[in-house]
Amino acid sequence: MRRFACAVVALALLVLSGCSGEPPNPNPRASVPLTTVPVDLPRYMGRWYIIANIPYFAERDFVGSYAQWVLRPDGKIDDSYYAHKGAFDAPLKHYQFLDTPVPGSNGGEWSVQVFWPVRFKQLTLYVDPDYRYTILGYPGKNLGWIFSRDPVMSDDTYREMLAKLDAMGYDTSRFKRVPQTPEQIGMPGFASPGDKQ
Repeated sequence: MRRFACAVVALALLVLSGCSGEPPNPNPRASVPLTTVPVDLPRYMGRWYIIANIPYFAERDFVGSYAQWVLRPDGKIDDSYYAHKGAFDAPLKHYQFLDTPVPGSNGGEWSVQVFWPVRFKQLTLYVDPDYRYTILGYPGKNLGWIFSRDPVMSDDTYREMLAKLDAMGYDTSRFKRVPQTPEQIGMPGFASPGDKQ
């Protein structure tokens, strides 16, 4: 847990610095600010599989990753992250966070507390009417995630999610799919354990 916490602190510094080492975003809408969508929080809770993300070191080499969100009586959200490191037969790792919906955001913006006093801003950029798919992001568009209620997403749906991210100004070429089954490791478009990220 300490190693993950250190990685998250480094991530915070990276996010705050604007990730200056990254190539410029070629999307012509790159400078357009991200807009959150309203979220029905009780309906939004439960398990979400991480289908794709912009790879970064804190989630490097993780496969089969998913989040479990539980709405607490005080309105905050217990945010549990689960994943296997390197291979599906590796032990299931678990990291715990505490999220707070930002007042006035209609549930679309969360303040994520990794540990006191480190917090991140998490934006819900899209959720489909049936609450089967969602897209999360951060203000600088250097981080982003595609989530699904099911561990496997069709190629057509994945392309639809990428099209939405492109319309928001993301550089969609940076997204990699996260293996959710052993067969997906090494497939084109999927992150592979051991890749440099």
